[in-house]
Amino acid sequence: MQRDKANLEYAGRTQLARALALLEPLVARAFVSVRADQLGEPQRAAHACIADVLPELGPIAGIHAALHAYPEAAWLVLACDLPFLDAATLQQLIAARDAQRLATAFRSSHDGKPEPLCAIYEPASRGPIDVWIASGQLCPRGFLAAADVALLTLRTPQALDNINTSDEYRVARGHLGEGAHGLPGGGAAAPAESHTLQIQYFALLREQAGRNSETVSSRARDARALYEELRVRHGLLLEPEQLRVAVNEEFADWSQLLREGDSVVFLPPVAGG
Repeated sequence: MQRDKANLEYAGRTQLARALALLEPLVARAFVSVRADQLGEPQRAAHACIADVLPELGPIAGIHAALHAYPEAAWLVLACDLPFLDAATLQQLIAARDAQRLATAFRSSHDGKPEPLCAIYEPASRGPIDVWIASGQLCPRGFLAAADVALLTLRTPQALDNINTSDEYRVARGHLGEGAHGLPGGGAAAPAESHTLQIQYFALLREQAGRNSETVSSRARDARALYEELRVRHGLLLEPEQLRVAVNEEFADWSQLLREGDSVVFLPPVAGG
């Protein structure tokens, strides 16, 4: 990005300020996770901070530091670079919290893996995370994938999409209905529009959806996000990894971008030999 992502602005607020505004009404206290060299940075220093104890470890260092700073507390860990996140998603996470597990997290709407940076970590996760780091493992997603974790399906599939490049920032601003003023690299992006899609269901999916086909209006940008929308709408029980997807009569990846008028078919495994 060639700039601090926490200071990127949407609708006149930095991502950091927006994340805190969403978080603070839902928790007892909110802190900003920082490296030691960020303690004097004005945007962060304006808030209560917890500095990493273990340097150079990335996001898992922030989780580790929080769990050690207040070992009796459960922590709602939230990345600041989630421009599409809304309060309803955080409320869904809190309502579904399973305090008997090490953590509660969402499945990614893109690959089905746990989302570690919008998740609740219980006090009991502190020891296992210490062991994970001591063994040389630094990926919080890997930790959640291997741990006893409650996994949830996002009601809004794009809520945890983050931005990592100037182009993605430009597109995100467009999705949120903002112009291109102040964007790195210039240019403009049109606000996101719904597209009309033709959907077909086969076999078990047809039974679960209660229909052979339908026409939907969706803002889903790819096949996986569309399927997650339909899962919520119809109570579909199969995971994306159990299916194949075809777009316009050709087999496609789940990351296939969708366009107006596309025909999408979800194919469950064939039963029998």
